[in-house]
Amino acid sequence: MSSSSLSKLPSNDRDDVAARLRESLLGAEFTADGLLELLGAPAYAALARSETVPALRATRGDSPLETLVRLFLLQQPAEYARVAAVLPVDECLESGWLTRAGDDEVAASVDVRPYGGPDGEDWFIVSDLGCAVGGAGGIGSHAEGVVLGVGGASTTLSGITVRTPAASALDLGTGSGIQALHATRHATRVVATDLNPRALHMTALTLALSGAGPAELQEGSLFEPVGEETYDLIVSNPPFVISPGARLTYRDGGMSGDDLCRTLVQEAGARLNEGGYAQVLANWQHVDGEEWTDRLRSWVPRGCDAWVVQREVQDITQYAELWLRDAGDHRTDPAEYAARYDAWLDEFEARKVRGVGFGWITLRKAPEGVEPSVTVEEWPHSVEQPLGDTVRAHFERLDYLRTHDDAALLGAHFKLAGEVVQEQVGLPGAEDPEHVVLRQHRGMRRATKVDTIGAGFAGVCDGTLSAGRILDAIAQLVGEDPVLLRDRTPAQIRMLVEQGFLEPAQV
Repeated sequence: MSSSSLSKLPSNDRDDVAARLRESLLGAEFTADGLLELLGAPAYAALARSETVPALRATRGDSPLETLVRLFLLQQPAEYARVAAVLPVDECLESGWLTRAGDDEVAASVDVRPYGGPDGEDWFIVSDLGCAVGGAGGIGSHAEGVVLGVGGASTTLSGITVRTPAASALDLGTGSGIQALHATRHATRVVATDLNPRALHMTALTLALSGAGPAELQEGSLFEPVGEETYDLIVSNPPFVISPGARLTYRDGGMSGDDLCRTLVQEAGARLNEGGYAQVLANWQHVDGEEWTDRLRSWVPRGCDAWVVQREVQDITQYAELWLRDAGDHRTDPAEYAARYDAWLDEFEARKVRGVGFGWITLRKAPEGVEPSVTVEEWPHSVEQPLGDTVRAHFERLDYLRTHDDAALLGAHFKLAGEVVQEQVGLPGAEDPEHVVLRQHRGMRRATKVDTIGAGFAGVCDGTLSAGRILDAIAQLVGEDPVLLRDRTPAQIRMLVEQGFLEPAQV
């Protein structure tokens, strides 16, 4: 299917129609909370798996909300009279939100999906029919210009984004406008770019229907549309899939291997204002004879602190199968499917790729004259979203540790972070544990081993005593030389601060 065969998009020069449509949707409780109440948790969850039968069974009535769910989420035609009782149907037909489907029925031209904002806002994400992730038709469309809706990647990125006030924000590769929508809450100026003009149109519809402020929409690849402009925040959920060719615009970047993600990250540094953040979702190759951590370190632009978190690794067969299913290729002719599968494996083998990593990359433009810090780690464990404050705090701790040598750490005051617990690991009945683990129940939910001195130190940190005085007291309790204890403990204190177990206290 080509982009020309996609449904006609609604006009986005009729803000009054979008406003009236929004008012009608809210009046019918067509919201995230309203859907959950109507459908129930099982049917609501089934939609996220592209299974529509439970939702169809839950919307057999004729209430306004049931009508809207069947029309916009399940893409079922509805009687004109029934829709007219809920929406300004003639205006929606004229402006293209709805189309005629026979003599007395209308159908949606786009998927309109309720989306709850971080502070309870009632937003709506507009995407192509059947292409809201978890939507009625899944994402198995082969349209080159298809625009997806909300998915796991987009919600992950919105959750990890630092939400401090910004003069300017750039959503690079905006798609249906989810990141731009979030940015309108805390950025004075929002710019959204995409290579696909259809995506820019969808973004305009998403913003208008959500009642959000406008964004500057610019067409083009990577940073080409914005030239040398700089920003306080850059976010991107790019077409990061490593594939043989560029068959699907929403997925395939069109560059060899992971070059698109590398180029995006490397060029982002020059577009950041001092202290600004660039946050990107990415895939990267695991190549024979090369450490993946070294590969990612080479991507970090000069003058930027970086925090790279690898969340998952798939072998090349798992990876190829995932994205073949995503495109619906498993439903095609078996010979065609096998040929495409072979092409993926040929591409990987030619580059000696044995696996593909997925994760988050955060850059922060470091102050002039400061040696940047680059952290590359693997963390496949569960985390607590949203993580934006955790990301910001990570870089603030870097700044603190850069300006505090060991002597300064010993003179500083610390507090144990909230919801940190201690676990003792050892054989049942043993007098002493084999080791002690500190575990976070917030943010990254890290766990780290410490010795008994480190555990005792962390346990009494309440901001009242300096680190040095606490160590002197511990030395007296355990019969150690306080000078030697002061000499060997700062490295452990530094680690606990860096990982967020201890927080500097104001005195």
